[in-house]
Amino acid sequence: MIGNIRQYLDQKTTTMMVHAFVTSRLDACNSLLFGLPDNLINKIQRVQNIAARLILRVPRHEHITPLLYQLHWLPIRQRITFKILLLTYKVINYMAPDFISELAPLHVPTRALRSASEQRLEITFRSSTKFYGDRSFAFAAPHLWNGLSNSIRSASSVASFKSRLKTYLFRQHFLSV
Repeated sequence: MIGNIRQYLDQKTTTMMVHAFVTSRLDACNSLLFGLPDNLINKIQRVQNIAARLILRVPRHEHITPLLYQLHWLPIRQRITFKILLLTYKVINYMAPDFISELAPLHVPTRALRSASEQRLEITFRSSTKFYGDRSFAFAAPHLWNGLSNSIRSASSVASFKSRLKTYLFRQHFLSV
């Protein structure tokens, strides 16, 4: 639909339409996609790639990484990680419902340790199925959260956390490519 009228739109309007009709759908409930195999994630990634090419008016044969970098978009797998970690931050800072908070309890050491102030999560979930259990929030949240640096975990506000986390994920992806 947007591709059919793209020639009549400027880049700003196209970006607004892509955000309204495409990226908002990519981000809706995407935390449920954690742990999916690459072949399924790649199908969703193709949609994001087409959206980036549409905004920037770049032909299909151009490499996508510079385009995502230019738009400052995280690839799909990083967007999923971002969503899970944002929800985890809200859990730790009492901004999430209780039923979600119960899935990610804080680690409380049995004795006084320097790491007690690091806000680590207890890894309590043991999956009985490799394919589905490792995709649950109770499994993913502690593993992803405990892998973050303390400077990101200790952000004082949601906006600050989002900014630090996006910068971290952005650098992690684009500097490794």
